[in-house]
Amino acid sequence: MVGNGFDRRKGFALNGAGPKIVRAGTYILGLSAYYHDSAACLVCDGEIIAAAQEERFTRKKHDHRFPTEAVGYCLREAGIEASDLAHVVFYDKPFQKFERLLETYLDYAPSGIRSFLQAMPLWLREKLWMREQIAQESGFEGTVLFTEHHESHAASAFFPSPFESAAILTIDGVGEWATSSYGLGKGNRVDLLAETHFPHSVGLLYSAFTYYTGFKVNSGEYKLMGLAPYGEPKYTQKILDEVIDVRPDGSVRLNMKLFNYCQGLTMTNSAFDRVFGGPPRKPESEITQREMDLARSVQEVTEIAMLRMAGHVHKETGEKNLVMAGGVALNCVANGRLLREGPFENIWIQPAAGDAGGALGAALSVWYQYLGKPRNVSDVCRGHIDGMKASYLGPSFSEPEIAAFLDPYKARYRRLGRREIVEWTAQQLAQEKVVGWFQGRMEFGPRALGARSILGDPRSQKMQSMMNLKIKFRESFRPFAPSIIREAVSDYFEMDCDSPYMLLVAPVHKAIRRDMTADEDRLFGIDKLNIPRSSIPAVTHVDYSARVQTVRPDENGIYYDLIAEFGRITGCPIVVNTSFNVRGEPIVCTPEDAFKCFMRTEMDVLVIEDFVLEKTEQGEFVEQEKWQEVFQLD
Repeated sequence: MVGNGFDRRKGFALNGAGPKIVRAGTYILGLSAYYHDSAACLVCDGEIIAAAQEERFTRKKHDHRFPTEAVGYCLREAGIEASDLAHVVFYDKPFQKFERLLETYLDYAPSGIRSFLQAMPLWLREKLWMREQIAQESGFEGTVLFTEHHESHAASAFFPSPFESAAILTIDGVGEWATSSYGLGKGNRVDLLAETHFPHSVGLLYSAFTYYTGFKVNSGEYKLMGLAPYGEPKYTQKILDEVIDVRPDGSVRLNMKLFNYCQGLTMTNSAFDRVFGGPPRKPESEITQREMDLARSVQEVTEIAMLRMAGHVHKETGEKNLVMAGGVALNCVANGRLLREGPFENIWIQPAAGDAGGALGAALSVWYQYLGKPRNVSDVCRGHIDGMKASYLGPSFSEPEIAAFLDPYKARYRRLGRREIVEWTAQQLAQEKVVGWFQGRMEFGPRALGARSILGDPRSQKMQSMMNLKIKFRESFRPFAPSIIREAVSDYFEMDCDSPYMLLVAPVHKAIRRDMTADEDRLFGIDKLNIPRSSIPAVTHVDYSARVQTVRPDENGIYYDLIAEFGRITGCPIVVNTSFNVRGEPIVCTPEDAFKCFMRTEMDVLVIEDFVLEKTEQGEFVEQEKWQEVFQLD
């Protein structure tokens, strides 16, 4: 421990910006753990105080372990101890999940013995002893509560939403038994009306194709979605005919003869290979047109299922508003289509829609449903567009803490006032420089929303490939998102609504598109990548779409000011926004994480609060050992 209030081994602030004033109230801690993206969320009297994924502190991507560090952060943010907690709640019911696991293995025995033997030690050592784990890791000695998995998703979707009442749709891989559910949220109640059960699952179908096309399940689904526009829907009908039956109400039945996830260590089997003409693509091998066509096809099938589900839910509930959560709700392409073509007037999607957000939903479910507290939308939103505080729910860092992180590396920086930072950074972006942007509280959920972001000029034809290959070290086909000031969104995109969480894809406005030449139209696959399609080519995908984030001054003032200033200089009030990390690592949490990422990549500029660092002014960054980096001056 060092004397400036942070532990460099753990990499996060212990004391924050100073002593916290503990407010009176009922504190509820929500937890998710042991599957993927463990997280903790702290709620006080229905207000979300803090939330974060464990991966951000441990630096282990998709960390599934008990969220010890995230719990510690949440308690410190509020200035309380575990003894001050009224309730701790876990986001699903482990014994029901264990029951499903045992029944499934028995159904497929003896073929699933390897998978069974691999899964059992963790269950018997940790997952079935959740109460004891929570007491040991957090120090909480009270009664631990449990919500059902899809109830947690539903609560995370409805309770922070800006609606007095709404239809609810949750879709993911699997919870205890449910793989999707729908219901109704009204007042302080969430009532789930129907659900689809394992093994039939839209989420597991999408993950199966993620596996088959050579990407990692539970993290590579984003890649599959990004790859889809490069392909043709050649396999859509084959999937509908031979793989999945999507019924008129959106319920699904999978042909389980083609899948291996119930009993094996892979998602698909040799029968699946025969249907689609070969074995799965080996990870990191060349991506061919076949993978692009498969991606496009399963994306279309997913959209068909979601549209049918939404239509049925609308018919059953009669609601004009829809809220969504679950991992499939992160499919922003499908969400955009649902907004444009679906029956609902308004859609709100939980920004941490996956398992991490289950911790938040569990905590809010205890406040409203277990304790029976009233819910008023004006109290929920508290001057924001919803109850999520723009998802800026993670740690922030004071000026002394930032200096204490940077000084041991002898980093060369200067300090600027807020207006100077905005003007100077906008000028750097206009010169096609890549900027690491670190401001305020870290985002909760998988998206960087202008607090831990890497920024660029959307007008640049080389920006997408440069940021993918030299900054992010990831596949060149991966698209980047535009952050745009809210009032300008309809000038550039075919939408005119808030999209603060980057969860809606919209077509680029026809007025700024560039038509393809005959020769360009004949190109296939990745060859399409470097053909500019609009006046903002760095954020225009090959199908003329973009994953839009709208920014408002009351949600993130300095980020809004930066984009507005860039617009004043260039006439384009948009910046490229991608998450502040490199491939295989979580989004940065601390100034130290940001500095290391800055020095390991070809980023030009790093802005941490009012600290400005330029790459050309730094010395050589030498990593001598895994956990010891030494910054050597020239």
